Amino acid sequence: MTDILQEVLAANAEYAADFGDKADLAMPPARRFAILTCMDARLDPAKFAGLAEGDAHVIRNAGGRASDDAIRSLVISYKLLGTREWFVVHHTDCGMETFTDEIMRGLLASSLKTSTVDAEGWHDSGQGPGSTEGNYIDWLTIADNARSVVEDVQRIKGHPLVPADIPVYGYIYDCKSGRLVEVPEA
Repeated sequence: MTDILQEVLAANAEYAADFGDKADLAMPPARRFAILTCMDARLDPAKFAGLAEGDAHVIRNAGGRASDDAIRSLVISYKLLGTREWFVVHHTDCGMETFTDEIMRGLLASSLKTSTVDAEGWHDSGQGPGSTEGNYIDWLTIADNARSVVEDVQRIKGHPLVPADIPVYGYIYDCKSGRLVEVPEA
């Protein structure tokens, strides 16, 4: 058993010991909203949005992008579980701004091992084999953070499965201050 696995299981045992009335939380989120945000470990949506367990749906992926799967989750959140407002929250210093689809595809074609990055850019640090399967994925990289928020909000609002009356807000979380900064164009 790895150290990390042991740490996670110990933390879970401690959490479960004080679980209390959380077993009675309803499936629909109590505050009736959802957040689509990045998987970056520096972001804690519960803290930056003042959430307690059971308050809201939090959908996370690389970049907090409005991928088909993220929209699928938002539609389920609304249609079956009653959310009425949605937030798209990207963040400063996002790793998705550090590469392009072409870079990712090249790295994957070379090797499936973890890559490294330095001032010169991304480098494949492993030996092959790699795979060309990365050529068939839109990695949804980010060239302009504010623009990506606007694009994602527009994509969500314009999706045929999203009712027009659901407010969708666009923000950038500032990793240096912890503040949510509105993207007014979104």
